[in-house]
Amino acid sequence: MKSLLSAVAVRSRFALGLALLAQHITHKIKLTTIMCCCCPPAITALFYLWVRSGFSKDAVAGALVFFPPDPPLYKFKRIAANGDVLPDIDDEAENLEEGNGGGGGTEESKREEDDDDDSDSDSDLGTFEIDTKSSHKANNDANHTNNQQKVSAEVRRQRRKQREEARQKQRQEYSQDPIAAMTDRSNKLRLRAKRRSKIDARDDTNGVTYQFVPDIATLGTLPSFHGTIQAVKIGPQKRTGSYIAALLYKLPESEITPNTKTILYSHGNAADIGAMSGLQAMLAKNLKCNVLVYDYSGYGESGGIPMEKNTYRDVKLVYEWLVQNVTKHEHNVILYGQSVGSGPSCYLASRRCNVGGLVLHSPFTSGMRVLTPSRAMACLDIFPNIDRIKKVKCPVFVIHGQKDQEVGIEHGMALHAAVPEDCKRDPWWVRDKGHNDICDGPDIVEYMQRMNKFVKSLDE
Repeated sequence: MKSLLSAVAVRSRFALGLALLAQHITHKIKLTTIMCCCCPPAITALFYLWVRSGFSKDAVAGALVFFPPDPPLYKFKRIAANGDVLPDIDDEAENLEEGNGGGGGTEESKREEDDDDDSDSDSDLGTFEIDTKSSHKANNDANHTNNQQKVSAEVRRQRRKQREEARQKQRQEYSQDPIAAMTDRSNKLRLRAKRRSKIDARDDTNGVTYQFVPDIATLGTLPSFHGTIQAVKIGPQKRTGSYIAALLYKLPESEITPNTKTILYSHGNAADIGAMSGLQAMLAKNLKCNVLVYDYSGYGESGGIPMEKNTYRDVKLVYEWLVQNVTKHEHNVILYGQSVGSGPSCYLASRRCNVGGLVLHSPFTSGMRVLTPSRAMACLDIFPNIDRIKKVKCPVFVIHGQKDQEVGIEHGMALHAAVPEDCKRDPWWVRDKGHNDICDGPDIVEYMQRMNKFVKSLDE
């Protein structure tokens, strides 16, 4: 298990992105006439990026927060209604005609491009009612064991080397001109969103289903799971028109009871559902729970663009589907947010009074507070978990490594302290562990024990 998690653990890019951006600014411009000379470099860098992006908070968040694995650590095999296997979606293929400079673009792209209002009171986010008409496409209960092909250690080493070389090249390009790199990345993501939206909508109409295929060459052999794994695309989003990729680890019907819980897992900023597949299988197996893990907009097989507000839409859409199709009752849902995933999880928990429980794994008080304690640029803050956690009505379990160098343990402690007294559960401050390694090695045993204790406490 340790080798599996180590292979997919990718450190947060918050500090790296800001350091390179600040270095670029130092050489290119002087902002001392605009901002106080006492401002931390991080604040100066953020201010510059904010101005260059046309005062868009989403542009800042997208550049510094969301880093989907590239290439993804899985794919969804597309199966036509007649059983034929369809070609994979190629995000590097030539642009759609709408993106080649002609025409006005798709309706979905227009919705994405208009989605620059930084208010949290958008019509689809300010209120939250369970939608009874969400759609999805699922596979035919493909079992995890179908994907346990053997791959040699040498092939895995080669794949990891290739991925590292690609990351090194990306870092070099980023360091030369981070603003240009961010702009180029944003344009590519928008074109990808257009293409994905068009293909996913067509697949939905044509009855296409999906089968989960993990990147075994990188991940290695994954833990077995005795239930079924359903690959689903949930959507379309009302505002963006995109579809969200998810995996449902479902227990055998013989093991499901009226009190069976389902964990809705929101992963970290540099992971995807392929990277998390081993842990999800272990959670379902050891906790006797169903587990639904999904990819944010712009990640893996999901459509759309990675933005803070889109993560809220994503978790809302997936939650609706989960209640309608799996749990039937909200009190059987446990929200689980790891790192950046604590943002959409706290958002949802603060709005759904009947949710069963909330787990925060290496969470932060807010996005800006990870970068700097200064509130000089509070207008750019994202994922204000410290404000939302005060509104939750369900039991909350906080997990944080005492040696976390990316999101200090003070964040987890502050969130635990802010939880309403009747919702607090004993936290777990994990000794000798950092941000990404809490489930590594022997600690996986204690992790499962503490998670099992929390799950059982929800019915007491």
